[in-house]
Amino acid sequence: MAKNRWLYIMLIPGILYFLSFRYLPMWGLLISFMDFLPFKGFWGSEWVGLKHFERFFLDANFILLFKNTLILAFYNLAFFFPLPIFLAIMLNELRSEIVKRWVQTLVYIPHFVSWVVVVGIVYMFFSTEGGVINKLFVSMGMEKIDFLVSSDWFRTMITAEVIWKESGWGTIIFLAALAGVDPQLYEAAKMDGAGRMRQLWHVTLPAIRSTIMILLILRLGSFLDNGFEQIFLMLNSMNREVGEVFDTYVYVIGVQQGQFSYSTAVGLFKSVIGLILVVTANWLSRKFTEEGLY
Repeated sequence: MAKNRWLYIMLIPGILYFLSFRYLPMWGLLISFMDFLPFKGFWGSEWVGLKHFERFFLDANFILLFKNTLILAFYNLAFFFPLPIFLAIMLNELRSEIVKRWVQTLVYIPHFVSWVVVVGIVYMFFSTEGGVINKLFVSMGMEKIDFLVSSDWFRTMITAEVIWKESGWGTIIFLAALAGVDPQLYEAAKMDGAGRMRQLWHVTLPAIRSTIMILLILRLGSFLDNGFEQIFLMLNSMNREVGEVFDTYVYVIGVQQGQFSYSTAVGLFKSVIGLILVVTANWLSRKFTEEGLY
């Protein structure tokens, strides 16, 4: 440690961040097992055991919330997760460094745009009153489509927004992994008569397989986290039946209604599901691919 003291010193900000915002707040999970009252504090509030969990599982909204959250999570996993991989591979295949840097910059920019701005842009494009897309439909003799209040379009819109905003940023790790691939492997593949697609299948993808598996396992840890801000901004009375998820439900009952213990129990349920998914996915990955987090 003395020899590498500067490396350990560089770890301090990260350690402090995780202690302050990840580990110390876990103390607050205690209130999910009590009827917490702020003026009584932790030790003055009454312990009620699993009362709030029982209430949540028996709630008429539980099935709806669980279904909506799962569907959106599967949409993100199926349509969003693979895209950064494909985009990184396509960027890696570009021969012009200037074009490559320009494209990288363009696809990174949306990540730095807040969800408020993204949803504002979506409203400008897809609203029935002055929206560019619906104006285009009318000019083509088609009927307007009310994308923003239609329950049929809600999940597609949410997934498309995530893809536009985060796909470019997600390529960073995969591009770093691709940069570490030994060029001699491609040369050997060429000598064996492999074309670009064969090289992609037999050299590129196997080289980044471990990175893909690790990121997939980490993604499963937040599988039920659909993003509160984005969904909350897109919700309205017409699409709430398909758009209400655990994140927005926790906000309503916890912040607006002040049911702190009950909302914490819902959040803890999500975290336990995430932990189970991570452990299971890591076990399966170690068993079939010999890759894993631990």
